[in-house]
Amino acid sequence: MATDSATEELFSFLSEAQRQLDAGFSNLPPAPAVELDAHAGEILKQVATRLHDNYPYAHPLYAGQMLKPPHPIARMAYALTMSVNPNNHALDGGRASSTMELEAVAELARMFGFPRYLGHLSSSGTFANLEALWVSGQTLPGRGIAASDQAHYTHTRISGVLNLPFVEIPSDTSGRMDMIALEHALQTNEIGTVVATLGTTAVGAVDPLPQILELQKRYRFRIHVDSAYGGYFILANNLADDARAAFDLIPRADSIVVDPHKHGLQPYGCGAVLFRDPTIGHFYKHDSPFTYFSSTELHLGEISLECSRAGASAVALWATQRLLPYSRDGQFGKNLSMGREAALEFNRRIVADRRLLAPNMPPQLDIVFYAIRSPEGTPQSSSDLARRVFDLAAQRNLHLALATVPLRFFPPDSFPGHTSGYVTCLRSVMMKPEHLSWMDQIWQRLDEAVTEAVKL
Repeated sequence: MATDSATEELFSFLSEAQRQLDAGFSNLPPAPAVELDAHAGEILKQVATRLHDNYPYAHPLYAGQMLKPPHPIARMAYALTMSVNPNNHALDGGRASSTMELEAVAELARMFGFPRYLGHLSSSGTFANLEALWVSGQTLPGRGIAASDQAHYTHTRISGVLNLPFVEIPSDTSGRMDMIALEHALQTNEIGTVVATLGTTAVGAVDPLPQILELQKRYRFRIHVDSAYGGYFILANNLADDARAAFDLIPRADSIVVDPHKHGLQPYGCGAVLFRDPTIGHFYKHDSPFTYFSSTELHLGEISLECSRAGASAVALWATQRLLPYSRDGQFGKNLSMGREAALEFNRRIVADRRLLAPNMPPQLDIVFYAIRSPEGTPQSSSDLARRVFDLAAQRNLHLALATVPLRFFPPDSFPGHTSGYVTCLRSVMMKPEHLSWMDQIWQRLDEAVTEAVKL
């Protein structure tokens, strides 16, 4: 968490920037301001106390879900913009922030290698995925959506909302989409879009995009890359060869989704969708006589299913990109690589510990999952131990997560006599670069929790 001096510096920068923003409207006659009294201060203190009921998401000892603190400059830019509260649905509601959104999205497009594109920010990866699959449904009407059984559950829901058939493709023993099963499904000619997940949210698996692209040569379908979680790893320097090959081929996908509010250091909610073919914009054509009147230029609202969207999200992302440019050799890329190295180091320790069960594959990004070896050797007893370790680790201020995964993700001898089914295991997302330098402290607490759990 931030130190007192860091917090003071943050608010000092924000106060100075607020004065400069206010000066831009100094030509207006004075207007009544909302006056706050001591009661407002007391309410804010109550809010602060209520917010104690949270896990310490920003601290390195939080290694559970994919929750990463926004960068201080993103916090300040967002707060500063809220004094204007622009709406990026149309230029009438947010002129400066709309321009900054276009510039921020252009940085995302450059990062992914899209020379020509149509894209915008959204409130979340869920809505961005909805929009990408809506365009797929408009392009190939009535044809279904195929995604791995490890893809995000929202794809099933989205297909239902769009009234498009959904086909679940089994994953292999590494958590990646099974290509033989995918080709069998494609032979029906009923699939219009294949969702390639580059970073599944449960185990961080990277679907084999090179092989999916090869199948696209023989079957007619669109490829949508869901990299809401994993997209920024295109900038990492230490990916394994198979993952690197998948990320390098993103420019050949038809659409892509990424969430800057995950590895992009942004506050919630900030997602983004990009289409390789700008001409899909004709699907959005509509008339809204009461919304657009101050400019003849293209409005973000004319290329988005969403209407009102926080301009503050665009400004925060723009400011962060200026401070930390998207470069493999810059600090932003190095931080991603450090998180992945932390995951690899954590996995090495798990493999070396006889009390723990490592999966078939090392981490592909920065998610690590692992089971607890139980005396009974059953998935149920292992699951019970994992829940016990989860609680005991939290008592030591180490906050992990639980995930239920197929037994096939572990070596065959992990659970003797059990070849199918699921096990609840522990899961850690090492998405903070600080996790690498805190590895000894993290491991010490996990070691104590496992020791105590096995004794009970």
